[in-house]
Amino acid sequence: MLPVPNNSHYMPPTFFLIGIPGLNDGTVLSTSIVFCALYILGILGNGTILYVIKVERTLHTPMFFFLSMLAINDIVFSSSTVPKTLGIFWLNDGVIDATSCLIQMFFVHCLSAIESGILASMAYDRLMAICSPLRYHSVLTASLLKKIAFAILLRATVVIFPIPFLVVNLQYCDNNFVEHSYCDHMAVVNVACSDKQIDSLYGLVVSLSVSGFDLSFIVLSYTMILRSIFRMPSKDSRQKAVGTCGSHICVIISAYLPSIFSFVVYRFGRKTVPHNVHIFLGNIYILVPAFLNPIIYGVKTKQIRQHVLHILIDNPKVLCLSNR
Repeated sequence: MLPVPNNSHYMPPTFFLIGIPGLNDGTVLSTSIVFCALYILGILGNGTILYVIKVERTLHTPMFFFLSMLAINDIVFSSSTVPKTLGIFWLNDGVIDATSCLIQMFFVHCLSAIESGILASMAYDRLMAICSPLRYHSVLTASLLKKIAFAILLRATVVIFPIPFLVVNLQYCDNNFVEHSYCDHMAVVNVACSDKQIDSLYGLVVSLSVSGFDLSFIVLSYTMILRSIFRMPSKDSRQKAVGTCGSHICVIISAYLPSIFSFVVYRFGRKTVPHNVHIFLGNIYILVPAFLNPIIYGVKTKQIRQHVLHILIDNPKVLCLSNR
């Protein structure tokens, strides 16, 4: 638990999250229903992906190891913000104590960094599968997969850990209104009345170093993958190789596009983009990938699709429960 100074010039004991400003009652209701539906469907979808990968032994491969990591991360990521956001919408409960706000801030940004690392690892998996198929299983061993997973978690924890400690030492001049629906780093920093340059600079460096490195690695990996695909002798081989990358490319787009847009708007477009639009995009950036990823892999992956259909059609117990 982080220490929170009692001095009124430092962090107040509680913050008040304002949610998404400028929404009327009807818009708040419809927005909250959409958020709740995306959240529930995301939990169910990712839970189904995890279950299918666990019970289907043919899916115990490096690619689905990373997909399992992504599914777990999506469940925890969305769960770190959505329940509180729905509480603001439905109960007007925007109050959050300072320690909980700092913990939420850490998890939101740590899980974002973890997701970026998982997507980069999945690109490496596809690179090995297409460019070095004969060495795929000998290189991506269970031991290496565990080391990659540990490295992803360690990197995210190390780079995000200083953020709450920097935020707790800012001066707030008794202001405790956070213009967001969750404790985003820069949203809380903007509440402070003291010099925010170090916090802002550190957040910028972390975002560019983590996402920038991972995105550059993904682009480099797919450049090599495309070069290898174009050298394949048969059209069928090329189509199969492209098909194995299609799901991952869709997931990358759904994860990075709203993230990059939200980052650019927060840093450079606050005067041109309405603040409520930015907060809305901040929620979409968390919710949409968690909702879309199971659909993308469920549609694109034959083994997952067949197993889900088997559960729904051939298992009478499941059908009985679903009809209640």
